[in-house]
Amino acid sequence: MHYLRYMDFNEIGTLVRDARRRLNLTQAELALRLHMSRATISQLETGVITELGVRKLAQLCDRLGLEVAVRPRRPLTLHEAYARNRGERQAAFRETDAVLSHLKSEIPPRG
Repeated sequence: MHYLRYMDFNEIGTLVRDARRRLNLTQAELALRLHMSRATISQLETGVITELGVRKLAQLCDRLGLEVAVRPRRPLTLHEAYARNRGERQAAFRETDAVLSHLKSEIPPRG
């Protein structure tokens, strides 16, 4: 079983391409059966596509013997939690610097 944390079209495309090839289907044959363009299949398989509706994805997966699953997210790994925290801290520092810079520009000089 292959798990994707987020909708990663590069990984999805690889899984789709491998399943299509196992079924000895060309991109054109698959596209014709699904009433999609061959270009859409190609873009998905190469990870170029930026958006694909869930219905199309489900239809494609069903035809290829794959499944789309929705389930609660797993807890973050320690590495992921540290990375998220680091990003949040950096964003907070940038926001604080912007506020301080703005305040300094509003305060008239002493003298």
